[in-house]
Amino acid sequence: MNITLENIGRRFNRDWIFRGIDYTFTSGESYAVLGSNGSGKSTLLQILNGSLSPSAGEIIFLNNGQKIEVEKVFKYLSLAAPYLELIEEFSLEEVIDFHFKFKPYKAGIDKNNIIELLSLPGRKNKLVRHFSSGMKQRLKLALAFCSDTPMLMLDEPTSNLDTQGVDWYLSLVQQFAQGRLTIVCSNQEHEYSFCKHRLSISDYK
Repeated sequence: MNITLENIGRRFNRDWIFRGIDYTFTSGESYAVLGSNGSGKSTLLQILNGSLSPSAGEIIFLNNGQKIEVEKVFKYLSLAAPYLELIEEFSLEEVIDFHFKFKPYKAGIDKNNIIELLSLPGRKNKLVRHFSSGMKQRLKLALAFCSDTPMLMLDEPTSNLDTQGVDWYLSLVQQFAQGRLTIVCSNQEHEYSFCKHRLSISDYK
């Protein structure tokens, strides 16, 4: 899966957040989108995942050389982000079942594996509303990493995680990010240290 940006820009009202981005994200590679808080990292990620239209330029999605229409891009990606909401009225088990109605499991992974990965074998019936902010973030990450999609997009992936949680996140990267187009939006080096390529929003102001 490749994503090509051609002169991409986005503005709110009359103010440009970024403009003139020409860049290609290539299948199997890892990218860090860098910038200070409020710089536009999340906005760019929303353009990359098809949930927000650019104000200028064109974005092209290709899968094995075939063009993918923007409204179908969601089928090819997994996303974890602080602003992505979980259904808090669901139990842990119900959230997992619901998520994987729309995404396939990675090979060798099932619901029980994910519950074990979260170290919550006795809490599968616990409502998500009763989870701590850190546990909710772990759940978002586990769902994204364990979905069999060619693209993995992560926005501030260690938000609400303690030191042990950061180590857990990095172990997921080792296990489940290989061979996928991985994009991490962050200003924390420990979140993106594994990324081979860097794109700085400040270069497009």
